[in-house]
Amino acid sequence: MTHYRSFVALGDSFTEGLNDPGVDGHFRGWADRVAEVLAAKEPSFQYANLAVRGKLIDQIVAEQVPMAVAMKPDLVSFCAGGNDLLRPGSDPDQMAKKLAGAVRQLRATGAEVLLFTGVDPRDTPLMRRMRGKFAIFYLHLRSIADLYGCRVVDQWSMQAIRDWRAWSDDRLHMNEEGHRLVAARVLDVLEVPCDDTWRKDWPSRSVDPRVKRREDARWVKEFLVPWVNRRLRGTSSGDGLDPKRPDLRPWELR
Repeated sequence: MTHYRSFVALGDSFTEGLNDPGVDGHFRGWADRVAEVLAAKEPSFQYANLAVRGKLIDQIVAEQVPMAVAMKPDLVSFCAGGNDLLRPGSDPDQMAKKLAGAVRQLRATGAEVLLFTGVDPRDTPLMRRMRGKFAIFYLHLRSIADLYGCRVVDQWSMQAIRDWRAWSDDRLHMNEEGHRLVAARVLDVLEVPCDDTWRKDWPSRSVDPRVKRREDARWVKEFLVPWVNRRLRGTSSGDGLDPKRPDLRPWELR
């Protein structure tokens, strides 16, 4: 088993940890959960999380990747592209070229790089029409991982997180249970033993169609319309926000 002495997490809201409540007003998320396990196995372990919600792949490559390169950690997680793919006109082929360049820089430091596919969007009405674009990008991602020797966390195949009970009310960010499942999958991919599992069979349940229509209408009003308005204004939920852990520092075990 590899003992990682340092870990830097790069990305957007998924890696920042929305909507997994943490302490001191910050979100926890899968990356913090992974860091906690790694820290318990390595006394000198240090962790930085540079992810900021709403960031596009160009911003992550320009702002976060150079910081990670300078830190020279043992392990870097790099999850980017989800916000781009949701935008009209985004090109998964061009996105993949940017991803490849960033991975090349990170691997040149000697760091192990962890990449992520996204979740299969076929169950999400807003996103299922873009499923082909998502699939193209994640096929590119797998090719990049093969070329540069990266590990891949395949969320596309994780049936447990296709259940809406793993997601928060906005249907865009995982809840505490979703982040727990992803953390367990990450540790499995890294071959780090843990006491958790990413496999889960949710209890069956029936949903009243009338209740579902009301929930869908509420979601459109409370989450979809504000999201579209931000896109039209060219603003992001992460504008003006700093990373929650901008420097490599020891993990505070809680």
